[in-house]
Order: sequence, then structure tokens, then C-alpha cells
Amino acid sequence: MDAQGNSGSSTDHLVLSLDPEHPANHICTLCRNFYGHGWVTGTGGGISIKKDAHIFIAPSGVQKELIQPSDIFVMEHATRNYLRKPPILKPSACTPLFLAAFDRGAGSCIHTHSQWAVLVTLLVEKDAVAAGKSVVNSCFEIEQIEQIKGIPKGPGKTGMLGYFDRLVVPIIENTAHEEDLTQSLEAAMEQYPDTYAVLVRRHGVYVWGDSVSKAKTQAESLDYIFRLAVEMRRLDLPWTP
Repeated sequence: MDAQGNSGSSTDHLVLSLDPEHPANHICTLCRNFYGHGWVTGTGGGISIKKDAHIFIAPSGVQKELIQPSDIFVMEHATRNYLRKPPILKPSACTPLFLAAFDRGAGSCIHTHSQWAVLVTLLVEKDAVAAGKSVVNSCFEIEQIEQIKGIPKGPGKTGMLGYFDRLVVPIIENTAHEEDLTQSLEAAMEQYPDTYAVLVRRHGVYVWGDSVSKAKTQAESLDYIFRLAVEMRRLDLPWTP
């Protein structure tokens, strides 16, 4: 029996492993890590990992720092059918958005409620209003920051962004329900095919990568950049020359 009171089932073999790199174990480790960053406070945020034909997804409405492997949902990517649904727990509301990333070749997708991500969207909104522009279809843009080198150039492209490259992260508008973000997230992915992240105004950020390790390092690099951008604005320093 796990921390949520769920008993074992015939599908436990999908999530129980001694291998720390097994997706079910890895999700639990990362959720504890992300909780320490303040990214998944109060059951918010989520993470999913794709391995072969299966997608492993953290549940919704659960304290992420307490998740156990037996709490993990498992879906077959091709059919969208759940192979494992822990009793009592709810599937992640982020699932349709995770699938949008996996359909584009991602190996992992992370959703955080980082305060720095939220603040950056508010600063971009403030700039647009001050300039008399629409906030719809806006982007966060920054350049000449060393940590930009932690972000790849784009799917199918070789190498990472450089110091003199401009990092562009599209921003979509928040909705009352997480799953209702799917269409606008997919539209942003189409409009900005090189992006590995989409900000959600007043909400957080979705970050994906070719593998779970790449998604993690990209999420960390972006959070560093978002925090730096907030501090730069406090000091009246420009994000772009």
C-alpha cells in the first residue's frame, strides 16, 4: 500500500523497479527536487516521461514531494489508453499538454508554477500595456546572458543557443481549466517550432526536452533566466540591447 492508501494491483509491474532511472522512480525523485525549488507548491505542477511506447505521468491533486512509484499513471502513447490507473487518484490535468509535447518527439515534459515564470509573464504584460499593444501572442525575449547556452537551438537542429542569440519564449493566456490550454499551447508550438518551452500568463511554464535529463536542465536554465530577468527589471536593466 502506498502513501495515498492505494493497494497493489496487477499493473504494479509497470511502475515497480529497483532501477532509480525507471520513469516511475525518476518522477518521484524529480518531484521532490522540484518541490525544493518551489516549482510544485501545494500540489501544483506536474511531470511526465515517455519510455518506448509508454508514458508515465504524475497524478493530479497530490503533494508532489510525497509521490510514490505506485501513484504513477501509465498510458500507451499510440492509443491514449491508460494501462495503469491508481485507484482514488486523479489523472493529471496536464496530460493533454504533455501529449502535445510527446507528439512532437519529446522524451519528457515538465510543468512548473515557478514564481519567476509567473512574474516574467506579468512584466511582459505590463510592457505591452504601457506601449499600447495587445498582450495576446506576446513573448519573453532576452539575449547576451550566458545561461542561454543551456537551451538547444531547436528540434532537429545541432547545438545550443549562443551568447549572442536571442531566447524567445512564447506566452499563452491562462484558462480556468488546465486542459483548456491545449489548443493555445499547440498553436504556440506551431508558431515557434524551435521553442522548448511555453509560458502561461499568471500561471507558470511548460518545458520539454528530447530526454528527461534535457528537459530538467532546460527547466533549470530557464528558471535561472526568468529570475535574472525579474532582478534585471528591478535594477532597470534591459533584457535586450
